[in-house]
Amino acid sequence: MATKKSLKDLTSQQKKLVGVSATVQFALAGLALADIWRRPASEVRGSRALWSAACAVNFIGPLSYFVFGRRK
Repeated sequence: MATKKSLKDLTSQQKKLVGVSATVQFALAGLALADIWRRPASEVRGSRALWSAACAVNFIGPLSYFVFGRRK
């Protein structure tokens, strides 16, 4: 079984990658949540509350909302 690494065990390049990934994740989630609550309910497929909860699932939630959750 692999040992768990802490942030200080990572190289500087790995730390940058973690930081960029986290920034992208938070930006996607923020954009998706803003779109969910600003868009009229008739233009959102399904429940706004469920899509908001789905945004908490790393990259998958916000991306799936943008692909499947919006009506054009």
